[in-house]
Formats: sequence, structure tokens, C-alpha cells
Amino acid sequence: MKKIEAIIKPFKLDDVREALSEIGVNGMTVTEVKGFGRQKGHTELYRGAEYMIDFLPKIKLEIIVTDDLVERAINVIMSTAQTGKIGDGKIFIYDIERVIRIRTGEEDEEAI
Repeated sequence: MKKIEAIIKPFKLDDVREALSEIGVNGMTVTEVKGFGRQKGHTELYRGAEYMIDFLPKIKLEIIVTDDLVERAINVIMSTAQTGKIGDGKIFIYDIERVIRIRTGEEDEEAI
């Protein structure tokens, strides 16, 4: 099992969620986050004054998938979230040692 963590642009969330659902990803955790990478942020004008916006709004998407779904999920996220412009985000993949569903006590693949 793997945990896939993707940082994407907020307006891409619905498209990514629908595409993942189509390949059998049943659940996910979504968090509104702020950050920057090479994009660095930007300046905005407000009431005649210029302000530097260092942290840009992003969405962090977390899913746990079985090993047979990992590459398909990564490809779906990449193709759906990509705009071709700076700030499209990143994908991180982690090994998951154990999963337990609290309500039933099911473990590992049965718990996801």
C-alpha cells in the first residue's frame, strides 16, 4: 500500500476527484494549504500599495491505494491537474505499513 500526497491548484480539485473516482479510488482527504516553490508568490496592489504574497493557496490531496493502483493514480493526478504553467504542484509517494479502520477493526487492504 502507498500513500499518495499531491499538492495541486485549487480549481483542479473537482476534476482530479472525479478522475480518481473513475479508476476506483474510494476515499481521500483534502486540506486547504498555502505554500510556494519555484513559483515564489506574486505582488498585488491593494488601495494603491503593493503587497508581496509569499504563500499561494493550494490543495493537499491525500489518498491511500493498493500497490496495483499506484501508477494509475499518479498518472490520473498528473494528467488531470496539469495546466502546463508554473505552480501545477507536486506528488509525493510514501510506503504505508499498516491501516486499521477504527469502526470495524478491519486492517490493511480491507480498511481502505
